[in-house]
Amino acid sequence: MKQHMPDLDFSRPQVMAIVNVTPDSFYAPSRTPDREAIEARIRRVAAEGAAIIDIGGYSSRPGADEVDPDEELRRVLLGTEAARRLAPAIPVSIDTFRASVAEEVIRCCGPVIVNDISAGELDGALPETAARYDVPYIAMHMKGDPQTMQSLTDYRREIVAEVLDYFETRIARLRALGMRRERLILDPGFGFAKTADQNYELLAGLHRLCALGYPVLAGVSRKSMIYKTLGSTPDESLPGTIALGWEALRQGAAILRVHDVKEAADTVKIFDVFERNRK
Repeated sequence: MKQHMPDLDFSRPQVMAIVNVTPDSFYAPSRTPDREAIEARIRRVAAEGAAIIDIGGYSSRPGADEVDPDEELRRVLLGTEAARRLAPAIPVSIDTFRASVAEEVIRCCGPVIVNDISAGELDGALPETAARYDVPYIAMHMKGDPQTMQSLTDYRREIVAEVLDYFETRIARLRALGMRRERLILDPGFGFAKTADQNYELLAGLHRLCALGYPVLAGVSRKSMIYKTLGSTPDESLPGTIALGWEALRQGAAILRVHDVKEAADTVKIFDVFERNRK
């Protein structure tokens, strides 16, 4: 039976809270490997202003270990069920590239946003599943997989043009599957098969991706483009995250995917006031 989910409201930017049900995500404080930690994290991000809760059971950091599909499903279900129970008004996103995981979560927990780091490249059945259940689908640009992506940073042209061409082709394929335009969200994939310089080139040209007319997600939170540039660590990267988040909003991003929800929510509030007074 086909399930339905309301369209998301992007009349103002949204904050997506990262909930990593993993033991190995790159930012250690974001790891919530057990039920108690998951529930504490969900209560906190809900109180701090999360508009979407993103549950992941497979770390996509460069060189991450492979996770068995059954173990990924166990982790994602644990997080999704907790979010449904503790924050029922907040939409849930699941960060997976596997159709089997997405379908079982939808079957058990109802409609969710599907956040696919490979835009269907790693499992062609995943966008078909999202289209069949008529749920929002986040398509991200990446080459290879988490184990190989950082060896795949060569591009024929400047990176913004490459990413735009990729999405124009991908969007056509996704729409051909029956996916509604209103369900599509684009993610340029900061840190995925990109060098630090390429990440900044991509950020500088983010407005060109936003001009395609789809909501754009910016995921720069505490990433290496910040801490390697500053010679610091993920733990020391909150100020850089806020700075890059503001720039992403300025260029038209609709979603900030973050570890630090309160700071991102405050950034969005200040940006809204700035925009009202700038016009």
